[in-house]
Amino acid sequence: MSVLGEAAAAREGEAVGSLFRPLSAEDDEQRPAEIESLCMNCFRNGVTRLLLTRIPFFREVVVSSFTCAACAWSNTEIQSAGRIQERGVRYTLAVTSRQDMNREVVKTDCATAQIPELDFEIPAFSQKGVLTTIEGIIDRAVAGLEQDQPERRALDKEVASKIDEFICKLKQLKEVHSPFTFVLDDPSGNSFVENPHAPQRDDALMVTHYRRTRQQDAQLGLEGEESDEQAADAVEDLRNEVLQFNTNCPTCNAPASTNMKLVQIPHFKEVIIMATNCDSCGHRTNEVKSGGAIEPQGTRITLRITDPSDLTRDVLKSETCSVEIPELEFELGMGALGGKFTTLEGLLKDIGELVERNPFTLGDSSTPSRTEKLQEFVGKLHEIAEGKMQAHFIMDDPAGNSYLQNVYAPEEDPELTVERYERTFEQNEALGLNDMKTEGYESPSGR
Repeated sequence: MSVLGEAAAAREGEAVGSLFRPLSAEDDEQRPAEIESLCMNCFRNGVTRLLLTRIPFFREVVVSSFTCAACAWSNTEIQSAGRIQERGVRYTLAVTSRQDMNREVVKTDCATAQIPELDFEIPAFSQKGVLTTIEGIIDRAVAGLEQDQPERRALDKEVASKIDEFICKLKQLKEVHSPFTFVLDDPSGNSFVENPHAPQRDDALMVTHYRRTRQQDAQLGLEGEESDEQAADAVEDLRNEVLQFNTNCPTCNAPASTNMKLVQIPHFKEVIIMATNCDSCGHRTNEVKSGGAIEPQGTRITLRITDPSDLTRDVLKSETCSVEIPELEFELGMGALGGKFTTLEGLLKDIGELVERNPFTLGDSSTPSRTEKLQEFVGKLHEIAEGKMQAHFIMDDPAGNSYLQNVYAPEEDPELTVERYERTFEQNEALGLNDMKTEGYESPSGR
């Protein structure tokens, strides 16, 4: 056998073995499968025929037809054999001749058919899917309207007469005495209107693909209308859940776990608290990150400590916050101690431990005079932490992400002052804002 003969035989075998064969009147081997099934009209057995076929320039479909020999009841239906498409489709056809009425149409059960000139619409899910023509869709609509006309004439003659007039208009459309527009809109993207000039363009047929709305997704069962509520519930669950991930201990490098939780601070904002606990060496550390962006202005918070109860106030110190105690001539620069969410007493103790652990301040490397001064400083710091000494506690955060609790909230705190200020160029430089471009960056000049 020649190479061409082998290729032809291969194509023939592929066509025979294919489950969905092209729709063709010349294919003698394309036969529907027959299944005995129950007739829902007389409850006797009828025959359902299933044809798996492929519509040219479209996709695979399943055509089903039921007939009952006992009561002569019949029904046809078409279903898409593929998945729901990524986008919906809308066909708009200008019907100008009788040939246009013979165009094949695949209308799924979720498609909407419209004729704007008559203000006529077949809503979605009001009919089963069908493989027909434009004339067939009109005939089916006429049959549906005529079905209950005898009852309408007996109950309300005026309504019945109006429907008769409308039926006459639909029948006149089939003669195409004047052009009209046929619109087929399918959110699933599986409907089809034949283009007799395919693969060339049809000037009378306009095909538009569009993104589905949430309501259309809900109708197709892709996404519930409660998606916003579910998303809100998911965010709420995230706030109530403690997330855990594996890491290594910064002290002994042994495997450890870090817990992370999203916390809403009253009268402030959301923060992320992370805590690491090492079971091998007992090392513990905690850190807090701001859950928001850098504020437009910096924040300077001043608290006058006058009572031991002031030491129980919650404090959020971000990484960009500096701390100052004027009575001790002490200033802690940004970055020191990292981000912390604790009480004022806890922060003062952390500052004391930071000074005492430094070998160059109170260790063997320190001079006696420096040691004496620092011991005096640590002693006064402990007095403030124990509420025995009054002092001013100042937090200066250029990013505006630090917080000190107002125990009188929402009223003003007489001992607490919060100031907003414009950042200097140096502060913006330290935060990396001077070289940051948030608007117009997509333009060539913004690069």
